[in-house]
Amino acid sequence: MSAAQGASWQVSATRRIEYDLLNVADVFDPQSDALLSMGRVRDGRRFVVVDECVHAHHGERIRAYFAHHRIDARIITLPGGEGGKTLEAWLAVLRELDGFPIHRRDEPIIAIGGGVLTDVVGYAAASYRRGVPHIKVPTTLMGYVDAAVGIKTGINFNDHKNRLGNFEPPRRVLLDRSLLRSLPPRHLRNGMCEIVKLAVIRDAALFRLLERHGASSMETFFQDAHGGEILDCAIGGMLEELAPNLHEEELERKVDFGHTFSYGLETRYGDDLLHGEAVLLDILVSTAIARRRGLLDAAAAGRIFALVERLQLAPELALLDAELMWQSLLDRVEHRNGLQRVPLPAGLGECVFVNDIARAEIEVSIHTLNQRTMTSHDRIAEC
Repeated sequence: MSAAQGASWQVSATRRIEYDLLNVADVFDPQSDALLSMGRVRDGRRFVVVDECVHAHHGERIRAYFAHHRIDARIITLPGGEGGKTLEAWLAVLRELDGFPIHRRDEPIIAIGGGVLTDVVGYAAASYRRGVPHIKVPTTLMGYVDAAVGIKTGINFNDHKNRLGNFEPPRRVLLDRSLLRSLPPRHLRNGMCEIVKLAVIRDAALFRLLERHGASSMETFFQDAHGGEILDCAIGGMLEELAPNLHEEELERKVDFGHTFSYGLETRYGDDLLHGEAVLLDILVSTAIARRRGLLDAAAAGRIFALVERLQLAPELALLDAELMWQSLLDRVEHRNGLQRVPLPAGLGECVFVNDIARAEIEVSIHTLNQRTMTSHDRIAEC
């Protein structure tokens, strides 16, 4: 082809994605090599970002771990919670990282904290020198079964959740459920909402497991055998959904259940409404819509509501706002490329996607939930 005719080229390449998720008994035990199982150890360095609350509980052990292994570690802390998922936090990590030289490929950044922290640090790792490896150590139930499992990173921007970010796989995810022991009960319930999401929309066996052992597992902070089984089932189910579609080329995703109307609620209420709490409100509204459409029979819908009550998740129905949730749905239409693609339960463990939810359906569903709650309270009062 001559230059006058113009020239064209096409590039086609595939990036291999491969990372491990490992159960670890005590990740900060000096006798364990889990934290240093990837990358250079001899004369090595590690840049470590730790959630402030986790540092208060485990900071001395973390420092002692790296000192024992003669690793030069720069340890910094970040506040947890949605309020810490900011451009400023991301830049703060990058500034600290730029002041502590690490090898580009064999000295991975280590993120120790909840889903907010691992999202921020993952985004920093993806941005610094166009990408350096990182390892995640989730310390909240939400991080353990959700945020740390996939490859999405991000920060909130311009009053929108996760508006900036990318897809960046960790090198390894270290799952130490003993870290869940120090969680406040509210944060334990927060993570349980994501497990309920998976059970309702894709895994009837997990749903039955939650019915039988969910409440007792929460009482032990998931340290008992049934707690471990629930965690493993939730992670396995999440990975089955994510792995074939890591970059979200397919926009109909079962794991988006509970993540349509919740975005607007989270943005308005901030740390007053945790992510899982907002997801639970979305789950209940979606369940009411599915019941009204005949996708769910009364027995299945009743079991969902009963499970929420049995687990004492206590949703704040007063926070539901039809207009806010409608605007959230419209934003999701843009995110999902022009269609609603809302996942709704069609039986326990089953899913359909719909594209025709109307604002009035949201209003009616909120009314239905409030009426149901009032009726339940009346029954309790009569007893």
